[in-house]
Amino acid sequence: MRIGIVCPYSFEAHGGVQAHVMDLAGELQSRGHEVQVLAPAAEDTELPEWVTSAGQAIAIPYNGSVARLNFGALVARRARRWLEAGDFDLVHIHEPITPSVGMLALQAAQCPVVGTFHAALDRSLARELLSPVAVPLMERLTARIAVSEEARRTLIQYHGGDAVVIPNGVRTAPFTRARGDDPRFAGTEQAPTIAFLGRLDEPRKGLDVLARAIPAVLRAVAGARFLIAGRGQALHIREQLESHGDCVAFLGGISDEDKAAMLASATCYVAPQTGGESFGIVLIEAMAAGTHVIASDLTAFSDVLDQGRYGALFRNGDSQDLARVIIETLTEPAAAIERGRAASAIVGRYDWAAVTDEILDVYEMALSTAQAPGAPEARTGTALDRLRRARQEET
Repeated sequence: MRIGIVCPYSFEAHGGVQAHVMDLAGELQSRGHEVQVLAPAAEDTELPEWVTSAGQAIAIPYNGSVARLNFGALVARRARRWLEAGDFDLVHIHEPITPSVGMLALQAAQCPVVGTFHAALDRSLARELLSPVAVPLMERLTARIAVSEEARRTLIQYHGGDAVVIPNGVRTAPFTRARGDDPRFAGTEQAPTIAFLGRLDEPRKGLDVLARAIPAVLRAVAGARFLIAGRGQALHIREQLESHGDCVAFLGGISDEDKAAMLASATCYVAPQTGGESFGIVLIEAMAAGTHVIASDLTAFSDVLDQGRYGALFRNGDSQDLARVIIETLTEPAAAIERGRAASAIVGRYDWAAVTDEILDVYEMALSTAQAPGAPEARTGTALDRLRRARQEET
């Protein structure tokens, strides 16, 4: 089957949606489907041959971070040319009502369109203003996916309708296979290690929440060591923690291999994010690696951790409560071990193999809907047959 996937965010920068798009495309290709991707990217960005640039993006504040998007008449022409050249059986657009190339592709698409919604927002003036304009665009979607219950809630709140919840996929194998004895990261009973991974100078990643918890943890567990990985400076936090010497190590940006080794070797992983999270991929990675997970009680994180069954939760933004949970995890490990066993039993649910099966179910439903009596005329019968044959061959 010929599938077109559109990403609204630039491939010049790494991000969760970009990674999701590339991993999904790779999984679909491994199953014999022909996949093309359209996304913003600068001219000098190295792209696989099956990824087409929609042109240069500009950076704008979005969802507590900075997103690189592109829009306009030239981008619209590029989207139309890409759709015409691809002659797709189905187009899958991520964040289809974000003002970027995906919205323009949605306007021009003539085949069934699946939209995936990633964002989780408590309040968004931009979404409120965009909501009336988005009505005809939403009607063009044949099927909708939300990556979490929080993303589904945001979709319903601002645009109505509903969506099938299919979680973000995670390549769990590198984390389940990672050795847990890397001397750079490994913790012991006397000297446990607590890992953090995130953009250091992005406030919603919660490094300051963790920083304020560190003194109390070190008073209770003198041998503990904090491993802080991620890009960005956060000079004020570094200065704040200097007095703790080697008990706090800033690792900078780390490779995927080192990330897996750190998560597998650390005693526990802390996710102190304060908002703007719709899922929590790194929680799944940590669960797959077998480390004890501690996270703020954001709804998205609580959902992934099944309200504390698979990892410990602390009150969002409360450093004192975070310190308490870390200390309990390190000094009274029986409950943490039980949570880890439960997490290991369900983490396969999030592997890309399982997630892609669910996405293909939605593709099949979208093609069937487009083929139904009274639906707009579309070339779906042959595509639906090909999809069903391919899935039968897989099994």
